[in-house]
Amino acid sequence: MKTHDDSSLRATHRRPAAKLGLCLRVGRGISFGLMVGLPLFDRASEADLILHNAKVVTVDGRFSIHEAIALEGGHIAQTGRSAEVLRRRGPRTEVVDLHGRMVLPGLIDSHAHPADACMTEFDHPIPTMETIRDVLDYIRSRARALAEEDWIEVHQVFITRLREQRYPTRAELDESAPGHPVLFATGPDASLNSLALKLSGIDRDFKVTDGGSGFAEKDPNTGEPTGILRNCTRYVKLKPARRQPTRAEKVQRLQELFADYNSVGLTSVCDRNTSPDEIETYKELRRTGLTLRVSLSHHIDTIGPLERILTRIRQVSEDPLFKERDDWLRIVGIKTFLDGGMLTGSAYMREPWGVSEIYGITDPAYRGVLFIPKERLVPMVRAAVECGLQFTAHSVGDGAVHTLLEAYAEVDRESPIRKTRPCISHSNFMSREAIAEAARLGVMLDIQPAWLYLDTRTLAKQFGYDRLRYFQPLRSLFEAGAVAGGGSDHMQKIGSLRSVNPYNPFLGMATAITRRARQYESRLHPEEALTREQAIRFYTINNARILACDDRLGSLEAGKLADLIVLDTDLLACAESRIATAQVLRTYVGGKLVYQRGSGAGRPATSSKAKDLQR
Repeated sequence: MKTHDDSSLRATHRRPAAKLGLCLRVGRGISFGLMVGLPLFDRASEADLILHNAKVVTVDGRFSIHEAIALEGGHIAQTGRSAEVLRRRGPRTEVVDLHGRMVLPGLIDSHAHPADACMTEFDHPIPTMETIRDVLDYIRSRARALAEEDWIEVHQVFITRLREQRYPTRAELDESAPGHPVLFATGPDASLNSLALKLSGIDRDFKVTDGGSGFAEKDPNTGEPTGILRNCTRYVKLKPARRQPTRAEKVQRLQELFADYNSVGLTSVCDRNTSPDEIETYKELRRTGLTLRVSLSHHIDTIGPLERILTRIRQVSEDPLFKERDDWLRIVGIKTFLDGGMLTGSAYMREPWGVSEIYGITDPAYRGVLFIPKERLVPMVRAAVECGLQFTAHSVGDGAVHTLLEAYAEVDRESPIRKTRPCISHSNFMSREAIAEAARLGVMLDIQPAWLYLDTRTLAKQFGYDRLRYFQPLRSLFEAGAVAGGGSDHMQKIGSLRSVNPYNPFLGMATAITRRARQYESRLHPEEALTREQAIRFYTINNARILACDDRLGSLEAGKLADLIVLDTDLLACAESRIATAQVLRTYVGGKLVYQRGSGAGRPATSSKAKDLQR
């Protein structure tokens, strides 16, 4: 990765340290607009911070570019020419000459799982696993470390990314840890060894009996389970062996992750499947101090009596985190799962997957797994819309995407859904018709370009190039007027490129612009590539629209919250090969510097500093 020392970005005038308070100060030219609730600024008022001699990309409606930006009271006061903006300089103003560097709105990740991801190495380090041998070696090491018959778990090591492009077999798992039950889980699917199957009561007569979907793959010759489960990990009688963290430890790990998010330019993130326990961790961190704005999609389980599910949806709408606007922590809606995964072989497709050694598929008519029948899905969507909640569902295959769009269309005929910003999470496989329907209904899409980067090699082998024509069709979505935003689906580990599903947004931008994938020679349908301007919108204003905060975030316009970043690379003019390696020099959240490259400012903020930031 390219490094850059930003020591040249020194303030030409710094205010005394004792006067760095960021409270909104009434009487310094700030009043509140009656129409939109945003502060209005007197052009003579003194700024807290001015960044000038820069390339300030506002991402407003015209994609305006200016030379300078002034911040005041945690908000953006003005953008414009350096000479004009510098008129706001006063005796306490911090002024920074950026020497032509690019300034962008703070980047937003519309789909991640930070509360869970930050805890995956809490108990012990987990190595990178790129081959079946790596997986089996890790299992052997855990067998040596754990007591006899303790469960060994391997999570989110996707077969699409293993060199062999397949699941570890039941026999391989048996040989690696004969005295331990082993679970190799990837999303909703899994591969188990013989002891894990036995302890879980999964045999040749196993059937799903709880009203949900899923099945155990059977050997066509013997009728015995192969060890592969499709959306049935809920039946695995797992007993976690690792030490369970305290609340304080969860908060500390989340702080560490958020500091790393700040270091790659992220100022807002949406946790797309939050449990009640994780919400309590976020609340504690909100009290201690956040350096990142957090939106939450509350998880809703969809197995069981429908009325109980609808009641749970309505209860979410009564939560103060939804009812009361907090720009630091808020619930935006609910999240559930409509199908399985393309990384595991259970995404619900309109056409059969095809017999596959990669995914262990033996049925030529198999189309994946649809978790929620449409007759149950429609009432869930209706309940969310009636409560003003955003509804979103994990929907990877084109069959799932069409099913959710049909449910949205049915509810929309009763009451317009657009105002609740209905969403489809992932939406990897689409069609021309699905794109048009999403635009018509106002359905928004959070999409993860890193999946294209990491998984195209396997997907092209499984489906062929032509069937991937509408895989992540970003350009078509933009041209149709649909709102699509970029996320990472960050699942495990801290580190923007070592994480399972990398959360480095510049890799995401580069992938959306180039359509190039790892270990894949050509570009995947380059006609769906975004322009550089579109890629920036993808991670800023579009994500703000998806998360219903575009009135305050996503662009650098007067009155909006002062979340912005300074880069070492001009993303609009640099060589294409440099986009993915762009480095963040400074990250500001609410006008406060939360990260500075090379200064150590990327460490988690102290409680007092973070609390001051949130005032």
